[in-house]
Amino acid sequence: MADHESILALAEALVSTLVSSGKMVATAESCTGGWLAKAITDVAGSSDVFAYGIVSYSNGAKESLLGVKRATIDDDGAVSANAVEEMAIGALDLSGADIAVAVSGVAGPGGGSQEKPVGTVWFAWAVREGAAVKTDTHCRHFAGDRDRVRELTVTHALQGVRERVMK
Repeated sequence: MADHESILALAEALVSTLVSSGKMVATAESCTGGWLAKAITDVAGSSDVFAYGIVSYSNGAKESLLGVKRATIDDDGAVSANAVEEMAIGALDLSGADIAVAVSGVAGPGGGSQEKPVGTVWFAWAVREGAAVKTDTHCRHFAGDRDRVRELTVTHALQGVRERVMK
């Protein structure tokens, strides 16, 4: 079972950090199915810092809502550095937020492959720096069942947003 109290505590710390910095966040989610947005909006006062939450579970949603290129999905797959980077930039552009986080992964129990086993999750953060946008992507491999992979994904994504806002 997921540790929802720890996620709530992390989300509260993130919202506090966002409020202090005067920044807004947006989320673009696939494997977490809206859990990132839920975690943030579970915190009172989050409406001051939460701009958008897009659940782009299907490839078509990634393309139509976030502007992920079809070629990216065809060439790299939806669970890839390029896909999450395009998701994060799309969420940033769509929302006007200061920072966006995107996640796409294989939560299981099925859907894994030798190249992308269950527990593989790609993360991207897109941060406005004046007129420019700085992006950062990386992959994690989490062990556990579907709920545990998703819990760890939410935790890592929220921590990543907080770290980038605090810079």
